Formats: sequence, C-alpha cells, structure tokens
Amino acid sequence: MPTSDDKNPTDAGVLRANINNETSQINWDELQRFFAGGWLIYVSSKTDLLDVALAFTLDNKEDVSKWLTSGEVSKVTDEQAKKWHENNATFWANVVKPWVLIQPLNASDEIQTENKPVH
Repeated sequence: MPTSDDKNPTDAGVLRANINNETSQINWDELQRFFAGGWLIYVSSKTDLLDVALAFTLDNKEDVSKWLTSGEVSKVTDEQAKKWHENNATFWANVVKPWVLIQPLNASDEIQTENKPVH
C-alpha cells in the first residue's frame, strides 16, 4: 500500500510545472518589504530557481543544505540589497511560504554572497 512518503515522479513533475507557472519577474522596489522582513532568499544564476523552489517546497534538506553551504542559496545581504536598490534590479521570483526566492535577471546584478544562514 502506498504511503504519504512515496514520491511519485509525475507528482513532482506536476508540482514543478505549478512552481514554474507561479514564477514571475519583479523589480527590486517591489521586493524591499520582503527584504526588510527577512524573507528574501537569493538564488545564484549557477542554480536552477525551479530546482531550489521545488526543494524548499518538498523540504529537501540535503539539496538545500548543499546550496547553503556553497553560497548558491542564501539570505539576501545588506550589500546585495544596496546594489539592487541602486540599480533597481529585476529578478525572477517564486514564493515558497514564508520565503520569497529571487534570482537576478542580469548577470551584472549577481553578487557573491557570504554563507548567511536562512534559519
């Protein structure tokens, strides 16, 4: 008998498609309140935003931990926020409550992050 722990590949595919449909572009000005609340999570362009959103949604601690350790995923820093404010940067964004995952649209808005814990 199937359990709730069984992961059906088609379910993951449907979830990924839903996450993709909920991903959109947004300007920094619209994200500032989430930064102020501590809810913004930076995703490096080296990492697929959909993979990160799916891992957060499924509470995949192994992948999330790997990304956090490498700096590919981190809380947004003051330095990043300042640069993005100055440039009014644009991002791909996806909400995985309570987090808002963001990935800069332009390579010029990429900023290497320090490994800042998400918790």
